[in-house]
Amino acid sequence: MDPWIHRFRHRLLAWFHRSRSVPILYVRRFSYTEIKRATGGFNRVVYTNPQCAAYNAKFQDGSVALVKELRALNDDVFKTEVQLLGRLHHRHLLTLRGFSTGHKRLLVFDEIGNGSLRDHLNDPLRTPLNWRARLQIAAGVAAALEYLLLFTDPPMCHVSISSNTIMLDENFTAKISDVGFLCSPVSSGDQAEASKADDFMDEKCGNIIYQLGILILELITGQSSDGTSGDLIKWIQGTNFARSMNKMIDPDLGNSFDNKEVRNLLSIAKLCVKSREKPRFSIPQIFRYLQSKVDVTSTY
Repeated sequence: MDPWIHRFRHRLLAWFHRSRSVPILYVRRFSYTEIKRATGGFNRVVYTNPQCAAYNAKFQDGSVALVKELRALNDDVFKTEVQLLGRLHHRHLLTLRGFSTGHKRLLVFDEIGNGSLRDHLNDPLRTPLNWRARLQIAAGVAAALEYLLLFTDPPMCHVSISSNTIMLDENFTAKISDVGFLCSPVSSGDQAEASKADDFMDEKCGNIIYQLGILILELITGQSSDGTSGDLIKWIQGTNFARSMNKMIDPDLGNSFDNKEVRNLLSIAKLCVKSREKPRFSIPQIFRYLQSKVDVTSTY
């Protein structure tokens, strides 16, 4: 983790808890049958990874939601996860609305009116996202990551950033959908435990920045990764990177982008990919850069 975050994280948390009381929203208990029907028998898969599987759900009242199945959890750990996720409050995170236990341990999140970012990058029948919309998505994701890194206590344990796991609401506002606290210490009151949490975040931070770099590449090229992002990584790390930039820009962008902004953002993505082992800058620094490129003064 960035030394600045090490120095001020606990002060920021103390200030945040004093100055802003975030209520835990009402979390409804859904029946297993209700969720099974809404997800078409768990056949409407959005994404899957070792931690969870996510499904599109349409309930009888017409609302559309994202349902996540959490794997390999006992009831006590699942209940703790529900409580911690219920405390999250950020414009660019999906809000937890409900849960279900029994046959499966399921979480029900906010409506996702426009599906995943991957849907919009891959589906030729959807209206392409313009350059400004893509910048706003990148800035929104970075804003949520800054919140998760600085203002969650205990710190988040797991976050997945890709075109698969970024959802778009009816206004095309980006929402991170895959966040977990399962391997974080439940209590941070003990100083030794807080130190362990910081050490754990040191290990995670490089991977988060790496994922953000891949997401930026996806937004610029229009190519969604398969989880390994092999082709995109080979390209940005290759000797032909600078000469092939223009060829890799998503044709769907047309002439809506600023060439200098694209090149600067590609340079940031390249540094992010290199930061997997040793981060060269922090999430707040990336967010501030992206924030300067779009009018987000009243957004975050």
